[in-house]
Amino acid sequence: MNKPELENSIFLVGPTASGKSSVGVCLAELIGGEIISLDSMQLWRGMDVGTAKPSAQDRARVPHHLVDILDPSESFSVARYVNLACAAVRDIAARGRVPLFVGGTALYLKSLTAGIFEGPPADWELRTRLRAIAADKGSPFLHDRLRGVDPDAADRIHPNDLRRIIRALEVFEKTGLPISQLQQQWREGRDEDPPIFGIDRERDDLYERINTRVDRMMSEGFLEEVQGLHDRGLGREASQAMCYRELIAHLSGEITDLDEAVELIKRNTRRFAKRQLTWFRGFPEIVWIHAGPDDTPEEIAGRIRQHIP
Repeated sequence: MNKPELENSIFLVGPTASGKSSVGVCLAELIGGEIISLDSMQLWRGMDVGTAKPSAQDRARVPHHLVDILDPSESFSVARYVNLACAAVRDIAARGRVPLFVGGTALYLKSLTAGIFEGPPADWELRTRLRAIAADKGSPFLHDRLRGVDPDAADRIHPNDLRRIIRALEVFEKTGLPISQLQQQWREGRDEDPPIFGIDRERDDLYERINTRVDRMMSEGFLEEVQGLHDRGLGREASQAMCYRELIAHLSGEITDLDEAVELIKRNTRRFAKRQLTWFRGFPEIVWIHAGPDDTPEEIAGRIRQHIP
């Protein structure tokens, strides 16, 4: 797929809990923009507390696109996201507004700014065989195998991310080339990059914000939200969403103590934020804007605005 047309779009990214949503609203007001969600979890209706979805007040201040467009039982693809995002860009630009992508899903960012990587089709027999190996020896065993053939991909993929590990091994077996090398085709023949800004916080500040956010989510009824969604039936993708899967494990009896599940959410979210930063390091064009613990969203947005022509 060719690189999508982004028509003067701007991107605001960063790890979870870095303050992207509130800064994005302030920045959109400064530049006359409308926000397009760059968050794979905010697509689903009813998954509000656990995804830190923009509030009704923020959505009243600035129009938001690609939020609440799916039922939790639905599946979704990167290609569909790109198509919907490009349609939103055209709609916003046609009204003389600025498309502002806000979120932390690096795959969506890469697919929009460089095009979708087209690898070999799925080999279900191979995937079944690799899954059987993982069931017997654990996904870190396959991750070690991946490191032997594609160390760059292994650095980017978590040892427990079995789906991506299997895909990387599949691509190598089918093509004889590392997926990290093939993905370089994304960067070929590109026009000028759209502006991409990232919110940069000190690690201790970010981790404290993550812990505080999880506590706030629980006080705002996150457990009840997950219970309702679980009772109605979640699709495979939605049920694996960060924060949701830990409470689902609690509700199903796999984790008996709620406090233990909450601490697991905090730990996994901190680890996810660390992985996000690793992924974003693959985008040298990102302009990082430092944010301190006492900085307001308005102040951070103002600093970003200074970099926009």
